[in-house]
Amino acid sequence: MKKNRKILIFTILALLLSVSVHADELTDTLDLYSAAFDAIWLLISGALVFFMQAGFAMVETGLTRAKNAGNIIMKNLMDFSAGAILYWAVGWGLMYGESFNGLFGTSDFFLASGDTMNWFFQVVFAATAATIVSGAMAERTKFSSYLIYSVVISGLIYPISGHWIWNGGWLSAMGFHDFAGSTVVHSVGAWAALMGAITLGPRIGKYVKVDGKISVKAIMGHNMPLAALGVFILWFGWYGFNAGSTLSGTDLSMTDVAVTTTLSAAAGAITAMFTTWIISGKPDVSMSLNGALAGLVGITAPCWVVSPGAAIIIGLVSGILVVASVEFIDKKLHIDDPVGAISVHGVCGAWGTLAVGIFGDIEMIGSGLTRGGQIGVQALGVVAVFLWVTITSGLLFFIIKKTIGLRVSAEEELKGLDIAEHGTESYAGFQIFQNI
Repeated sequence: MKKNRKILIFTILALLLSVSVHADELTDTLDLYSAAFDAIWLLISGALVFFMQAGFAMVETGLTRAKNAGNIIMKNLMDFSAGAILYWAVGWGLMYGESFNGLFGTSDFFLASGDTMNWFFQVVFAATAATIVSGAMAERTKFSSYLIYSVVISGLIYPISGHWIWNGGWLSAMGFHDFAGSTVVHSVGAWAALMGAITLGPRIGKYVKVDGKISVKAIMGHNMPLAALGVFILWFGWYGFNAGSTLSGTDLSMTDVAVTTTLSAAAGAITAMFTTWIISGKPDVSMSLNGALAGLVGITAPCWVVSPGAAIIIGLVSGILVVASVEFIDKKLHIDDPVGAISVHGVCGAWGTLAVGIFGDIEMIGSGLTRGGQIGVQALGVVAVFLWVTITSGLLFFIIKKTIGLRVSAEEELKGLDIAEHGTESYAGFQIFQNI
């Protein structure tokens, strides 16, 4: 027994000595594995966010008329394709390059640093901001004009405000917190969409003056199942959007983020359904779908710093807000937004950003601010980004309108953009043509 005990002790000592001798090699190996997990996690998450392009395409196609379906598909294809090139050449450097006074980046253009892992994850966020604009400006925008403003948003407008928040810019230095982009991504796209919709004007037949009063006509989408499929794809992709923003495959808080994301989306869908049920006597399908998206947008900024209970409250408010906002923008402001993008991504994005200060764990946020101070900084960020985007995108749309033109002719709009802009039909052989 004593002999065996001595052998065991010597064996343990030998193992400890071996570990200490090779400690550096062991550390290097662990670092390599950790980096590999991070790379895999960001590739998978980035692919999920990329798949959201399909979700946006399906939502926008389903909620608009059949004669414009191909045009919607083309815009969602090209805003990513063209936007990715511009983000590689210019946008990434403006957003993540060496900061000039916290305003914009000045280095790493054309991805000079070679940081391909993080670039891939970020380019899909840039594409999301650009594609939000497509839905609000659907059915009456020139395709050539769309290509121009889409790449400017991806390559210039989005990266600069993103630098303020996600690369240590002036808002970040003040303690502003937006974990996955309620403001950085969603509100940027929505405020650009707002200016685009205003500049364009409504679709033909949307607002008609009768006896001195404006009558609002509902222009129905042609395929609700397609819109529903798009929402489910977006919800699925949002797990890459939010949980992926932990940026690490070894950060177990990714599961907490997935839980808060799920609960907020579910709550948003439920309250949007009940809100429309109370108002109109029927649970509206399209508004319930937008309620889920509203809950997802609302939780995107605070998903890492709030409890599951708070996530439900954020979703509940988002579901009510989206219904009220869609009604107000359509029936009071008379701004034609065919898919409700401004309400879903702008209004609920602002709400989610403020919710960081209202419900967020102050210690996790780590800004050093009091709760009141945090709410104030969050509000400042919402306003600053709103002003930046509305001014720059408003100027952009004005220039396009006065030069090459922003809107198709009335004849082309009535004929449908599939035929007028692309010379094709999405549903060839089906008698589903509709003028209004």
